[in-house]
Amino acid sequence: MLRRLYDWTLDKASHPHAVGWLALFCFMEASFFPIPPHPLLGLMCLAQPKKALRYGLIATAASVIGGLFGYLIGWGLYGVIGQTLIDGLGLHDSFPVAACYLREYDWEVIVLAGTTPVPFKLLTITAGFIEMNLVTFILASIAGRGLIFMTVGILFRLFGAPIKRFIDKYLGMVTAAFVVLLVGGIMAITLLGHGGSDSKDKCEAATSVTAPA
Repeated sequence: MLRRLYDWTLDKASHPHAVGWLALFCFMEASFFPIPPHPLLGLMCLAQPKKALRYGLIATAASVIGGLFGYLIGWGLYGVIGQTLIDGLGLHDSFPVAACYLREYDWEVIVLAGTTPVPFKLLTITAGFIEMNLVTFILASIAGRGLIFMTVGILFRLFGAPIKRFIDKYLGMVTAAFVVLLVGGIMAITLLGHGGSDSKDKCEAATSVTAPA
C-alpha cells in the first residue's frame, strides 16, 4: 500500500502542472491552508533533481507572497475573516501566544516559524494584526522560508539520484524515520517554548491580545 502511494505521488510530482500546484499550495499554506507543501516539494525534487533549485525558489517566492496575504488578513480583514480562520484552524489559543512572542522577539519568531512545524499562517496573520514592520516581516519571511525550501532544493540537486535510489530501496524505513523526526521536532519546539525565561513564561500564559492603537 505504501509503495503504491509513493509511486502514485511521485508520478503526480512530475506532472506538467506540478509547478503550479506547488506554488498554489505554498501560497495557501502561508495564509489559510492547513496542509504543508513540504512533501510535494520533496517529491518534485525527487522526481526531477535537476530542477530542484528552481522548485525551491518557486516554493520560497510563493510562500512569501502567501505570507503577505496572511499579513493583509491580520492587518485589515481580521474581524471579517481572520478570526474565523484562526478559530477554524484550531489556533484560537495560540493566537495571543504568537502575538506576545512577536512583540517580544520580532523577526526571530518569523524565521523560526518558517523553518519549523509551527504553522506559518498563524504568524503571518498575527504579524499583520499587531502591525509588525512590513519590511522586517518580508525579510524575515524570505530568510525563514528560503532556508527550508532552498535547502531542500540544494540537497536534492546535489544528491538527488542517490537519495532516490535509497528511498526506492528502503521506503518503509525512511517513512518511519521521517515520522520519528517530525514528532521529535515538534516535541523539542514545545519544550523550548516552555523554557525558563520570564518573557517565555509571560507569552505562554497569554490569553488575549489587543490591536495597536
